[in-house]
Amino acid sequence: MARAVKRGLAVLALTDHDDTSGLAPAHVAAQRLGLTLVNGVEISVTWRTQTLHIVGLGIDPANAGLQAGLAATRGGRNVRADKIVAAFDALGIAGSQDGAREFAANTEMISRTHFARFLVKRGLVKDMKSAFKRYLGGGQPCFVPHQWASLDDAVKWINGSGGVAVIAHPGRYPLDTAQMRDLLAEFRDLGGAAIEVVSSSHKPQQYAVFAAHAREFGLAASSGSDFHSPAESYFDLGSLPALPAGLVPVWHMLGV
Repeated sequence: MARAVKRGLAVLALTDHDDTSGLAPAHVAAQRLGLTLVNGVEISVTWRTQTLHIVGLGIDPANAGLQAGLAATRGGRNVRADKIVAAFDALGIAGSQDGAREFAANTEMISRTHFARFLVKRGLVKDMKSAFKRYLGGGQPCFVPHQWASLDDAVKWINGSGGVAVIAHPGRYPLDTAQMRDLLAEFRDLGGAAIEVVSSSHKPQQYAVFAAHAREFGLAASSGSDFHSPAESYFDLGSLPALPAGLVPVWHMLGV
């Protein structure tokens, strides 16, 4: 929160993966600093065998349905984490479980990012990107596929908690034009409300592509840095360009 203020932000959302436990302390810090913090979450989804991320903005973190869904998703993460540990053990790389937990604020939420940080600290790779490229990315020896929540469920959990469902960084997914159109139509029909147009995962030429999709499918537009830390993110907080003209910003739907 302090970095957001230093970078000149007035409003931001915290969207941890499948967990909302960071929101309460973040609100304390944001209020102290005069920053408007939007409640958020990023839910892992499996759609046609492809893993997607659906962001919920303006959610009520106390909503029972949302929390039940997130708890089930976190349980799946634990199963996957155990399989990743076994894969590292098979490669002769010991200590990955404790090493990953060292970087997790919530030890029930061990993700590939935590394993990647372990690899960097151990000196087995030079950076996070290399960790995924060599060990944790698709097709690599420690990649473990997983069946996440359905798109329908994720949107229902978000909408049921009073939030707005957003497709995060759509340019990251290996979908052709027809598949992307199918995804956007299904997402909209399920009650999805917005798409991330400007993202740290998008090249500048993709902004126009997803702006056109937003207009065609009647979706609001979001912007996200996907900032994790200065050492792990391509863009710092507040460094992305403005949304293309003629779009409805998602924050207008949130009253901020």
